[in-house]
Amino acid sequence: MGASTHRSVTVAIAVGLASGLALAGCSSSSSKPSAGTTGTTSSSSASGPASSSSSSASGTALPDLSGKSIQVLAEWSGEEQKSFQKVIDAFTAKTHASVSYQGAGDQTVTVLKSKLAGGGAPDVALVAQPGAIAQLAQAGQIKPLSDSVLSTIDANYAAGWKTLGTVNGKVYSIMFKAANKSTFWYNTAQFQQAGVTPPKTWDDFIKAAGTLSDAGITPVSVGGADGWTLTDWFENVYLSQAGPDNYDKLAHHKIPWTDPTVVQALTTLKQLFGNDKLLAGGKTGALQTDFNTSITQTFTAPPKAAMAYEGDFAGSVITSTTKAKLGADAAFFPFPAAGSLANFVVGGGDAALATNDNPATMAFIQFLASPEAAQAWASQGGFLSPDKNVPVSAYPDDTTKAEAQMLVGAGDNFRFDMSDQAPAGFGGTKGAGEWKDLQDFLSSGDPNAAAAQLEKDAAKETWQ
Repeated sequence: MGASTHRSVTVAIAVGLASGLALAGCSSSSSKPSAGTTGTTSSSSASGPASSSSSSASGTALPDLSGKSIQVLAEWSGEEQKSFQKVIDAFTAKTHASVSYQGAGDQTVTVLKSKLAGGGAPDVALVAQPGAIAQLAQAGQIKPLSDSVLSTIDANYAAGWKTLGTVNGKVYSIMFKAANKSTFWYNTAQFQQAGVTPPKTWDDFIKAAGTLSDAGITPVSVGGADGWTLTDWFENVYLSQAGPDNYDKLAHHKIPWTDPTVVQALTTLKQLFGNDKLLAGGKTGALQTDFNTSITQTFTAPPKAAMAYEGDFAGSVITSTTKAKLGADAAFFPFPAAGSLANFVVGGGDAALATNDNPATMAFIQFLASPEAAQAWASQGGFLSPDKNVPVSAYPDDTTKAEAQMLVGAGDNFRFDMSDQAPAGFGGTKGAGEWKDLQDFLSSGDPNAAAAQLEKDAAKETWQ
Protein backbone atom coordinates (compact mmCIF):
# COMPACT_ATOMS: atom_id res chain seq x y z
CA MET A 1 0.00 0.00 0.00
CA GLY A 2 2.86 2.35 -0.61
CA ALA A 3 4.95 4.39 1.75
CA SER A 4 2.86 3.98 4.84
CA THR A 5 2.73 0.64 6.62
CA HIS A 6 -0.49 1.40 8.44
CA ARG A 7 -0.92 -1.98 10.01
CA SER A 8 1.66 -4.41 8.77
CA VAL A 9 3.74 -4.55 11.92
CA THR A 10 2.83 -7.21 14.43
CA VAL A 11 2.43 -5.52 17.80
CA ALA A 12 3.38 -7.44 20.92
CA ILE A 13 0.65 -9.69 22.26
CA ALA A 14 0.61 -9.63 26.00
CA VAL A 15 1.16 -12.95 27.75
CA GLY A 16 -2.05 -14.53 28.98
CA LEU A 17 -3.49 -17.94 29.72
CA ALA A 18 -5.56 -19.26 26.85
CA SER A 19 -6.86 -22.61 27.93
CA GLY A 20 -10.36 -21.67 26.80
CA LEU A 21 -9.25 -20.48 23.36
CA ALA A 22 -11.68 -21.50 20.64
CA LEU A 23 -9.78 -22.16 17.46
CA ALA A 24 -12.10 -24.39 15.51
CA GLY A 25 -10.06 -27.43 16.31
CA CYS A 26 -6.98 -26.24 17.69
CA SER A 27 1.73 -9.80 10.52
CA SER A 28 2.95 0.72 11.90
CA SER A 29 1.29 4.03 11.84
CA SER A 30 -1.13 5.98 13.95
CA SER A 31 -4.06 3.87 12.74
CA LYS A 32 -2.93 0.96 14.91
CA PRO A 33 -0.66 0.51 17.92
CA SER A 34 2.67 2.16 17.12
CA ALA A 35 6.07 0.56 17.21
CA GLY A 36 7.46 3.66 18.89
CA THR A 37 10.53 5.76 18.11
CA THR A 38 13.54 4.87 16.02
CA GLY A 39 16.79 3.62 17.44
CA THR A 40 20.27 2.39 16.57
CA THR A 41 22.25 -0.43 18.14
CA SER A 42 25.32 -2.44 17.34
CA SER A 43 26.48 -5.91 18.27
CA SER A 44 29.87 -7.53 17.95
CA SER A 45 31.94 -10.33 19.41
CA ALA A 46 34.25 -8.61 21.87
CA SER A 47 36.04 -11.79 22.84
CA GLY A 48 36.74 -12.88 19.27
CA PRO A 49 35.85 -16.17 17.59
CA ALA A 50 35.63 -19.32 19.61
CA SER A 51 36.80 -21.37 16.61
CA SER A 52 37.92 -20.88 13.04
CA SER A 53 34.43 -21.57 11.77
CA SER A 54 30.94 -21.66 13.16
CA SER A 55 29.70 -24.18 10.61
CA SER A 56 29.89 -26.94 13.18
CA ALA A 57 27.67 -25.06 15.64
CA SER A 58 24.12 -26.17 16.23
CA GLY A 59 21.45 -25.08 13.76
CA THR A 60 22.08 -23.51 10.35
CA ALA A 61 25.65 -23.88 9.10
CA LEU A 62 27.17 -20.43 8.50
CA PRO A 63 30.72 -19.23 7.78
CA ASP A 64 33.05 -17.59 10.25
CA LEU A 65 32.61 -13.86 9.62
CA SER A 66 35.20 -12.49 12.02
CA GLY A 67 36.10 -8.95 11.05
CA LYS A 68 32.99 -8.52 8.86
CA SER A 69 30.39 -5.83 9.52
CA ILE A 70 26.69 -5.85 8.58
CA GLN A 71 24.25 -2.94 8.69
CA VAL A 72 20.55 -3.74 9.15
CA LEU A 73 17.57 -1.42 8.67
CA ALA A 74 14.03 -2.20 9.88
CA GLU A 75 11.07 -0.48 11.47
CA TRP A 76 11.35 -1.88 14.99
CA SER A 77 12.01 0.17 18.09
CA GLY A 78 11.30 -0.09 21.81
CA GLU A 79 10.48 -3.62 22.97
CA GLU A 80 10.49 -4.96 19.41
CA GLN A 81 14.01 -3.64 18.88
CA LYS A 82 15.14 -5.30 22.10
CA SER A 83 13.67 -8.57 20.89
CA PHE A 84 15.33 -8.28 17.48
CA GLN A 85 18.61 -7.64 19.25
CA LYS A 86 18.30 -11.17 20.64
CA VAL A 87 18.30 -12.39 17.04
CA ILE A 88 21.34 -10.27 16.20
CA ASP A 89 23.15 -11.52 19.30
CA ALA A 90 22.50 -15.13 18.27
CA PHE A 91 23.91 -14.45 14.81
CA THR A 92 26.97 -12.72 16.25
CA ALA A 93 27.63 -15.60 18.63
CA LYS A 94 27.41 -17.99 15.70
CA THR A 95 29.49 -16.11 13.11
CA HIS A 96 31.47 -13.49 15.09
CA ALA A 97 30.30 -10.76 12.70
CA SER A 98 29.62 -7.23 13.89
CA VAL A 99 26.03 -6.13 13.26
CA SER A 100 24.66 -2.59 13.60
CA TYR A 101 20.94 -1.88 13.55
CA GLN A 102 18.91 1.21 12.69
CA GLY A 103 15.18 1.49 13.35
CA ALA A 104 13.23 3.76 11.02
CA GLY A 105 9.63 3.17 12.08
CA ASP A 106 7.00 3.58 9.37
CA GLN A 107 9.50 5.48 7.22
CA THR A 108 11.65 2.39 6.61
CA VAL A 109 11.02 2.27 2.86
CA THR A 110 11.60 6.01 2.50
CA VAL A 111 14.84 5.81 4.47
CA LEU A 112 15.98 2.78 2.47
CA LYS A 113 15.33 4.48 -0.87
CA SER A 114 17.16 7.60 0.31
CA LYS A 115 20.18 5.58 1.38
CA LEU A 116 20.20 3.62 -1.87
CA ALA A 117 20.17 6.86 -3.83
CA GLY A 118 22.69 8.75 -1.71
CA GLY A 119 25.09 6.03 -0.63
CA GLY A 120 25.50 4.29 2.69
CA ALA A 121 22.73 1.77 2.07
CA PRO A 122 22.27 -0.93 4.70
CA ASP A 123 23.33 -4.43 3.77
CA VAL A 124 20.01 -5.89 4.87
CA ALA A 125 16.59 -4.26 5.22
CA LEU A 126 13.35 -5.71 6.54
CA VAL A 127 10.38 -4.23 4.72
CA ALA A 128 6.64 -4.69 5.20
CA GLN A 129 5.59 -3.79 1.66
CA PRO A 130 5.87 -6.39 -1.14
CA GLY A 131 5.08 -3.73 -3.71
CA ALA A 132 8.06 -1.63 -2.63
CA ILE A 133 10.33 -4.68 -2.71
CA ALA A 134 9.18 -5.47 -6.26
CA GLN A 135 9.92 -1.90 -7.35
CA LEU A 136 13.43 -2.07 -5.88
CA ALA A 137 14.06 -5.41 -7.57
CA GLN A 138 12.87 -4.19 -10.95
CA ALA A 139 15.10 -1.12 -10.59
CA GLY A 140 18.11 -3.34 -9.88
CA GLN A 141 18.63 -1.78 -6.45
CA ILE A 142 18.51 -5.05 -4.51
CA LYS A 143 20.05 -8.46 -5.14
CA PRO A 144 18.52 -11.91 -5.64
CA LEU A 145 19.06 -14.20 -2.68
CA SER A 146 21.90 -16.71 -2.91
CA ASP A 147 21.54 -20.45 -3.42
CA SER A 148 22.44 -21.07 0.24
CA VAL A 149 19.64 -18.76 1.36
CA LEU A 150 17.19 -20.41 -1.03
CA SER A 151 18.09 -23.86 0.30
CA THR A 152 17.33 -22.70 3.83
CA ILE A 153 14.05 -21.19 2.70
CA ASP A 154 13.05 -24.39 0.91
CA ALA A 155 13.76 -26.39 4.05
CA ASN A 156 11.74 -24.19 6.38
CA TYR A 157 8.95 -22.42 4.49
CA ALA A 158 5.86 -23.40 2.54
CA ALA A 159 6.26 -22.60 -1.16
CA GLY A 160 3.89 -19.63 -1.02
CA TRP A 161 6.26 -17.61 1.14
CA LYS A 162 9.01 -18.01 -1.45
CA THR A 163 6.61 -16.99 -4.20
CA LEU A 164 5.72 -13.86 -2.24
CA GLY A 165 9.34 -12.73 -2.46
CA THR A 166 9.77 -13.61 -6.14
CA VAL A 167 10.07 -10.94 -8.84
CA ASN A 168 10.50 -11.91 -12.49
CA GLY A 169 11.49 -15.45 -11.56
CA LYS A 170 14.11 -14.54 -8.95
CA VAL A 171 13.70 -14.57 -5.16
CA TYR A 172 14.57 -11.21 -3.57
CA SER A 173 13.12 -11.47 -0.08
CA ILE A 174 11.85 -13.82 2.60
CA MET A 175 9.38 -13.11 5.39
CA PHE A 176 10.92 -13.15 8.84
CA LYS A 177 8.20 -11.73 11.10
CA ALA A 178 4.57 -12.24 10.18
CA ALA A 179 1.17 -10.97 11.31
CA ASN A 180 -2.03 -13.00 11.40
CA LYS A 181 -4.97 -10.83 10.34
CA SER A 182 -7.58 -13.58 10.33
CA THR A 183 -8.27 -13.59 14.07
CA PHE A 184 -11.76 -12.74 15.32
CA TRP A 185 -11.89 -11.71 19.00
CA TYR A 186 -14.86 -12.34 21.28
CA ASN A 187 -16.06 -11.67 24.80
CA THR A 188 -16.41 -15.14 26.33
CA ALA A 189 -18.96 -14.04 28.95
CA GLN A 190 -21.24 -12.54 26.30
CA PHE A 191 -21.09 -15.71 24.24
CA GLN A 192 -21.84 -17.84 27.29
CA GLN A 193 -24.77 -15.63 28.26
CA ALA A 194 -26.38 -16.06 24.84
CA GLY A 195 -25.41 -19.73 24.52
CA VAL A 196 -23.33 -19.02 21.43
CA THR A 197 -20.22 -20.91 20.33
CA PRO A 198 -17.50 -19.58 18.01
CA PRO A 199 -18.74 -19.88 14.40
CA LYS A 200 -16.76 -21.66 11.71
CA THR A 201 -18.62 -20.40 8.64
CA TRP A 202 -19.99 -17.01 7.63
CA ASP A 203 -23.55 -18.36 7.75
CA ASP A 204 -22.95 -19.58 11.29
CA PHE A 205 -21.47 -16.18 12.13
CA ILE A 206 -24.57 -14.33 10.93
CA LYS A 207 -26.79 -16.78 12.84
CA ALA A 208 -24.70 -16.32 16.00
CA ALA A 209 -24.98 -12.55 15.60
CA GLY A 210 -28.74 -12.88 15.36
CA THR A 211 -28.85 -15.06 18.49
CA LEU A 212 -26.79 -12.50 20.39
CA SER A 213 -29.05 -9.70 19.21
CA ASP A 214 -32.17 -11.63 20.27
CA ALA A 215 -30.59 -12.03 23.71
CA GLY A 216 -30.24 -8.27 24.01
CA ILE A 217 -26.49 -8.28 23.30
CA THR A 218 -25.05 -6.15 20.50
CA PRO A 219 -23.13 -8.65 18.35
CA VAL A 220 -20.30 -6.87 16.54
CA SER A 221 -18.08 -3.83 17.03
CA VAL A 222 -16.65 -2.46 13.76
CA GLY A 223 -13.90 0.16 13.60
CA GLY A 224 -15.15 1.78 10.41
CA ALA A 225 -13.69 5.21 11.17
CA ASP A 226 -10.35 3.68 10.17
CA GLY A 227 -10.93 2.63 6.57
CA TRP A 228 -8.09 0.11 6.67
CA THR A 229 -10.10 -2.15 8.97
CA LEU A 230 -12.77 -2.48 6.29
CA THR A 231 -10.17 -3.57 3.73
CA ASP A 232 -9.23 -6.39 6.10
CA TRP A 233 -12.86 -7.46 6.42
CA PHE A 234 -13.16 -7.54 2.62
CA GLU A 235 -9.92 -9.45 2.10
CA ASN A 236 -10.84 -12.28 4.46
CA VAL A 237 -14.26 -12.73 2.86
CA TYR A 238 -12.81 -12.47 -0.63
CA LEU A 239 -9.99 -14.97 -0.09
CA SER A 240 -12.39 -17.57 1.31
CA GLN A 241 -14.96 -17.08 -1.46
CA ALA A 242 -12.96 -16.27 -4.57
CA GLY A 243 -9.87 -18.34 -3.72
CA PRO A 244 -6.14 -17.60 -3.76
CA ASP A 245 -5.79 -17.27 -7.54
CA ASN A 246 -8.46 -14.59 -7.86
CA TYR A 247 -7.10 -12.89 -4.73
CA ASP A 248 -3.71 -12.61 -6.44
CA LYS A 249 -5.27 -11.25 -9.61
CA LEU A 250 -7.29 -8.61 -7.79
CA ALA A 251 -4.30 -7.65 -5.64
CA HIS A 252 -2.46 -6.66 -8.82
CA HIS A 253 -5.53 -5.36 -10.67
CA LYS A 254 -5.38 -8.20 -13.19
CA ILE A 255 -9.15 -8.41 -12.88
CA PRO A 256 -11.38 -5.35 -12.35
CA TRP A 257 -13.06 -4.46 -9.09
CA THR A 258 -16.35 -4.85 -10.93
CA ASP A 259 -15.66 -8.57 -11.30
CA PRO A 260 -18.56 -10.74 -10.05
CA THR A 261 -16.31 -12.18 -7.32
CA VAL A 262 -15.92 -8.70 -5.83
CA VAL A 263 -19.64 -8.01 -5.95
CA GLN A 264 -20.28 -11.37 -4.29
CA ALA A 265 -17.90 -10.56 -1.43
CA LEU A 266 -19.47 -7.14 -0.92
CA THR A 267 -22.93 -8.70 -0.97
CA THR A 268 -21.78 -11.12 1.73
CA LEU A 269 -20.44 -8.28 3.86
CA LYS A 270 -23.76 -6.47 3.46
CA GLN A 271 -25.39 -9.22 5.52
CA LEU A 272 -23.54 -7.70 8.48
CA PHE A 273 -22.88 -4.10 7.44
CA GLY A 274 -26.43 -3.62 6.22
CA ASN A 275 -28.09 -4.65 9.48
CA ASP A 276 -27.97 -1.94 12.13
CA LYS A 277 -29.15 -4.40 14.81
CA LEU A 278 -25.92 -6.36 14.44
CA LEU A 279 -23.53 -3.40 14.75
CA ALA A 280 -22.53 -1.43 17.84
CA GLY A 281 -24.11 1.97 17.17
CA GLY A 282 -25.46 0.80 13.82
CA LYS A 283 -23.79 1.88 10.59
CA THR A 284 -23.42 5.44 11.85
CA GLY A 285 -21.76 4.30 15.05
CA ALA A 286 -19.43 1.95 13.17
CA LEU A 287 -18.27 4.80 10.92
CA GLN A 288 -17.49 6.88 14.01
CA THR A 289 -15.55 4.14 15.81
CA ASP A 290 -11.80 3.80 15.33
CA PHE A 291 -9.89 0.54 15.49
CA ASN A 292 -8.70 0.85 19.09
CA THR A 293 -12.17 1.77 20.36
CA SER A 294 -13.79 -1.07 18.43
CA ILE A 295 -11.64 -3.54 20.34
CA THR A 296 -11.66 -1.83 23.73
CA GLN A 297 -15.45 -1.39 23.90
CA THR A 298 -15.93 -5.13 23.32
CA PHE A 299 -14.06 -5.99 26.52
CA THR A 300 -14.88 -3.14 28.90
CA ALA A 301 -17.51 -3.42 31.64
CA PRO A 302 -20.22 -3.24 30.52
CA PRO A 303 -19.25 -4.32 26.99
CA LYS A 304 -20.81 -2.58 24.01
CA ALA A 305 -20.47 -5.63 21.76
CA ALA A 306 -19.79 -9.35 21.95
CA MET A 307 -17.06 -9.58 19.31
CA ALA A 308 -14.72 -7.52 17.15
CA TYR A 309 -12.58 -8.45 14.18
CA GLU A 310 -8.92 -7.55 13.66
CA GLY A 311 -5.51 -9.13 13.55
CA ASP A 312 -3.34 -10.62 16.26
CA PHE A 313 -2.30 -7.11 17.33
CA ALA A 314 -5.79 -6.63 18.77
CA GLY A 315 -4.63 -8.76 21.69
CA SER A 316 -2.26 -6.05 22.87
CA VAL A 317 -5.09 -3.50 22.73
CA ILE A 318 -7.24 -5.75 24.91
CA THR A 319 -4.57 -6.23 27.55
CA SER A 320 -3.39 -2.61 27.56
CA THR A 321 -6.80 -0.89 27.63
CA THR A 322 -9.07 -3.29 29.52
CA LYS A 323 -8.96 -5.67 32.48
CA ALA A 324 -9.86 -8.65 30.28
CA LYS A 325 -7.50 -11.63 30.39
CA LEU A 326 -6.58 -13.30 27.12
CA GLY A 327 -7.83 -16.86 27.00
CA ALA A 328 -10.25 -16.31 29.87
CA ASP A 329 -12.31 -13.17 29.25
CA ALA A 330 -11.14 -12.62 25.68
CA ALA A 331 -10.39 -15.27 23.07
CA PHE A 332 -10.33 -15.58 19.31
CA PHE A 333 -11.54 -17.86 16.55
CA PRO A 334 -10.43 -17.97 12.90
CA PHE A 335 -12.26 -15.58 10.58
CA PRO A 336 -15.42 -17.47 9.55
CA ALA A 337 -15.20 -19.08 6.13
CA ALA A 338 -17.45 -17.25 3.70
CA GLY A 339 -16.73 -19.73 0.91
CA SER A 340 -15.24 -23.13 0.20
CA LEU A 341 -11.75 -22.17 1.44
CA ALA A 342 -11.76 -22.61 5.22
CA ASN A 343 -8.08 -22.95 6.05
CA PHE A 344 -6.66 -19.52 5.17
CA VAL A 345 -4.89 -16.54 6.67
CA VAL A 346 -4.65 -12.97 5.47
CA GLY A 347 -1.64 -11.29 6.98
CA GLY A 348 1.30 -8.98 6.79
CA GLY A 349 4.88 -9.01 7.90
CA ASP A 350 8.47 -7.91 7.49
CA ALA A 351 10.56 -9.47 4.71
CA ALA A 352 14.36 -9.44 4.59
CA LEU A 353 16.10 -8.20 1.43
CA ALA A 354 19.72 -7.65 0.42
CA THR A 355 21.25 -4.56 -1.20
CA ASN A 356 24.43 -6.46 -2.07
CA ASP A 357 25.53 -10.05 -2.53
CA ASN A 358 28.38 -10.04 -0.02
CA PRO A 359 28.76 -13.38 1.81
CA ALA A 360 28.08 -11.72 5.19
CA THR A 361 24.89 -10.13 3.90
CA MET A 362 23.59 -13.41 2.54
CA ALA A 363 24.62 -15.25 5.71
CA PHE A 364 22.52 -12.89 7.83
CA ILE A 365 19.43 -13.44 5.68
CA GLN A 366 20.08 -17.17 5.66
CA PHE A 367 20.11 -17.04 9.45
CA LEU A 368 16.84 -15.07 9.49
CA ALA A 369 15.28 -17.86 7.39
CA SER A 370 16.23 -20.46 10.00
CA PRO A 371 14.19 -21.71 12.96
CA GLU A 372 17.09 -20.68 15.21
CA ALA A 373 16.60 -16.97 14.44
CA ALA A 374 12.83 -17.16 14.83
CA GLN A 375 13.11 -18.90 18.18
CA ALA A 376 15.40 -16.15 19.49
CA TRP A 377 12.54 -13.65 19.13
CA ALA A 378 9.60 -15.99 19.65
CA SER A 379 10.65 -16.63 23.23
CA GLN A 380 10.36 -12.89 23.91
CA GLY A 381 6.72 -12.66 22.79
CA GLY A 382 5.04 -10.36 20.26
CA PHE A 383 6.26 -12.43 17.34
CA LEU A 384 4.94 -14.94 14.82
CA SER A 385 7.09 -16.83 12.36
CA PRO A 386 5.97 -18.36 9.05
CA ASP A 387 8.82 -20.88 9.46
CA LYS A 388 7.11 -24.27 9.64
CA ASN A 389 9.99 -25.76 11.66
CA VAL A 390 9.73 -23.39 14.61
CA PRO A 391 8.31 -25.53 17.42
CA VAL A 392 5.09 -24.33 19.02
CA SER A 393 6.83 -24.62 22.36
CA ALA A 394 9.01 -21.65 21.36
CA TYR A 395 6.11 -19.27 21.91
CA PRO A 396 5.58 -17.94 25.45
CA ASP A 397 1.80 -18.33 25.87
CA ASP A 398 -1.17 -20.28 24.58
CA THR A 399 -2.70 -17.38 22.64
CA THR A 400 0.45 -16.79 20.61
CA LYS A 401 0.92 -20.52 20.12
CA ALA A 402 -2.56 -20.77 18.64
CA GLU A 403 -1.99 -17.75 16.38
CA ALA A 404 1.28 -19.27 15.15
CA GLN A 405 -0.30 -22.68 14.49
CA MET A 406 -3.04 -21.00 12.49
CA LEU A 407 -0.51 -19.00 10.46
CA VAL A 408 1.74 -21.93 9.60
CA GLY A 409 -1.23 -24.27 9.14
CA ALA A 410 -2.59 -22.08 6.34
CA GLY A 411 0.40 -23.11 4.22
CA ASP A 412 0.01 -21.89 0.66
CA ASN A 413 -3.38 -20.39 1.53
CA PHE A 414 -1.66 -17.50 3.30
CA ARG A 415 -2.07 -14.27 1.38
CA PHE A 416 -0.43 -10.94 2.10
CA ASP A 417 -2.77 -8.07 2.92
CA MET A 418 -4.20 -6.97 -0.43
CA SER A 419 -4.34 -3.24 0.26
CA ASP A 420 -0.72 -3.34 1.44
CA GLN A 421 0.19 -4.58 -2.04
CA ALA A 422 -1.77 -1.86 -3.81
CA PRO A 423 -0.50 1.59 -4.83
CA ALA A 424 -0.71 3.92 -1.84
CA GLY A 425 -3.24 6.17 -3.55
CA PHE A 426 -5.69 3.29 -3.70
CA GLY A 427 -4.88 0.99 -0.78
CA GLY A 428 -3.17 3.15 1.80
CA THR A 429 -4.59 6.68 1.95
CA LYS A 430 -7.03 7.95 4.54
CA GLY A 431 -10.15 9.43 3.00
CA ALA A 432 -9.37 8.14 -0.48
CA GLY A 433 -9.38 5.05 -2.65
CA GLU A 434 -10.34 1.73 -1.14
CA TRP A 435 -10.51 3.06 2.41
CA LYS A 436 -13.14 5.68 1.53
CA ASP A 437 -14.97 3.47 -0.95
CA LEU A 438 -15.53 0.76 1.67
CA GLN A 439 -16.61 3.35 4.22
CA ASP A 440 -19.15 4.62 1.69
CA PHE A 441 -20.25 1.02 1.14
CA LEU A 442 -20.72 0.53 4.88
CA SER A 443 -22.94 3.60 4.82
CA SER A 444 -24.88 2.91 1.61
CA GLY A 445 -24.93 -0.89 1.40
CA ASP A 446 -24.89 -0.96 -2.42
CA PRO A 447 -22.44 -3.66 -3.61
CA ASN A 448 -22.63 -2.78 -7.31
CA ALA A 449 -22.11 0.94 -6.74
CA ALA A 450 -19.21 0.19 -4.40
CA ALA A 451 -17.58 -2.13 -6.94
CA ALA A 452 -17.92 0.50 -9.66
CA GLN A 453 -16.32 3.18 -7.49
CA LEU A 454 -13.52 0.85 -6.42
CA GLU A 455 -12.71 0.14 -10.06
CA LYS A 456 -12.86 3.83 -10.93
CA ASP A 457 -10.34 4.62 -8.20
CA ALA A 458 -8.14 1.60 -8.96
CA ALA A 459 -7.92 2.64 -12.61
CA LYS A 460 -6.26 5.92 -11.59
CA GLU A 461 -3.17 4.12 -10.28
CA THR A 462 -0.15 2.37 -11.76
CA TRP A 463 -0.07 -1.25 -10.59
CA GLN A 464 2.80 -3.71 -10.23
